[in-house]
Amino acid sequence: MNLAKRLQTVRGLEVETPGTSTPGDPWAGPATQAPDYLADSPGSGGATEDSSQALSAVKERTSSALFDRMGSRISDTTLDEAELHRYVKEELRAVIDDDDIPLTSSERQRLVQEIADDVLGLGPLQRFLDDKDVTEIMVNGADKVYVEIAGKLHLTNVHFSSEEHLRRIIERIVSKVGRRIDESSPLVDARLSDGSRVNAIIPPLAVNGSSLTIRKFGRVPLTAQNLIQLGTTSPEITELLHACVQARLNIIVSGGTGTGKTTLLNVLSSFLPSDERIVTIEDAVELQLQQSHVVRLESRPSNIEGKGEIAIRDLVRNSLRMRPDRIVVGEVRGGEALDMLQAMNTGHDGSISTVHANSPRDAIARLETLVLMAGMDLPLRAIREQISSAVNLVVQISRLRDGTRRITHVTEVQGMEGDVVTLQDAFTFDYSAGMDANGRFLGKPVPTGVRPRFVDHFADLGIYLSPAVFGSVHTGGGQR
Repeated sequence: MNLAKRLQTVRGLEVETPGTSTPGDPWAGPATQAPDYLADSPGSGGATEDSSQALSAVKERTSSALFDRMGSRISDTTLDEAELHRYVKEELRAVIDDDDIPLTSSERQRLVQEIADDVLGLGPLQRFLDDKDVTEIMVNGADKVYVEIAGKLHLTNVHFSSEEHLRRIIERIVSKVGRRIDESSPLVDARLSDGSRVNAIIPPLAVNGSSLTIRKFGRVPLTAQNLIQLGTTSPEITELLHACVQARLNIIVSGGTGTGKTTLLNVLSSFLPSDERIVTIEDAVELQLQQSHVVRLESRPSNIEGKGEIAIRDLVRNSLRMRPDRIVVGEVRGGEALDMLQAMNTGHDGSISTVHANSPRDAIARLETLVLMAGMDLPLRAIREQISSAVNLVVQISRLRDGTRRITHVTEVQGMEGDVVTLQDAFTFDYSAGMDANGRFLGKPVPTGVRPRFVDHFADLGIYLSPAVFGSVHTGGGQR
């Protein structure tokens, strides 16, 4: 690939500011100091806005001069990523020196960084991708950019120069993964090179201008110990879930949008034995399994002619012919729920998946609805029998009002009573502890005192579970 092509596609520019080289904790709680890019942060008023306007003309002229200077090295294919970044920045500084542009030291550094971001990265969004505290980026048109920090949304003072500028960034993202976005196909799901999930939608569907949402991908996967330290889970729940994965129970992780289902699924997947064949199935690859014997499958949308689509359901069916020991489905959201349940009921124990729902009971109802989407004319009782015999455990994760993600229910699927799937809470979240001075919930998931029935079989499988797991009793949960 020649240099000109690479300049259009390379992303991940390293920012030369302290504190951005290592990933942070996306659920760590409120930041101690407001970043300067937040709309309500100190120094984000008129001076910064005036400076941005003054630099815009200089940026345009400098960008043109940069491409002119690189003509002699346009066919150089020997540069690696670090060398390319260094070369572009050196050329930028040379352009500024040659033009004798009157800039302060801070303006000069900012100009170099912003142009380099436009050439090598994602323009104004690159600083958020490099910021370890930002977990999600939301662009509502060219002039409004929001970020999520510690579970809270914040308006920033960052904006694109025009709608066309935003569209160029969107097209750069989707073309990198072989997708397209235009008026005939105005919405797309894609991912960045680091695995971050991207959704883009443009006019005419987006009335007020193109919209772009990026859910950042943790560079270092969170571990079970990380989730314990954050208060998302407890040592007792972690020990129980580890035993459940070892015992090949079928587990559904349930939660709303942005609650951390994929992160929890990653942690559960880390408990899978390294000597088993694992097949993962996702819309966009996000799981970060550390085992060596993993086959990763990703769905594919249709092409410009409306052909060539490979849906999650097709991949679930195909995975059954791949001799899997475990099947991990990133999320069930359609008719593939039926194929997954059938797989769980026909010898593929130990499968794990996620579903969008607000409670364990809602998760069961959601699975019923998804099975009906498969187009099979099945009676509701037959569907519920499939679910009750296939799913052993539902783990509910929620984002609370303080912005933290917590496991609020660990619920056993016990079977059927009449036409109803019976559920029994093993752990529920204790809200009675109140909140601290920073507005953070002090409660934690606690045992209900009811031992799940499947625990009785752990000893037969040689799996040890500490008696302390269900040691303390909480009366907040029960059979539902």
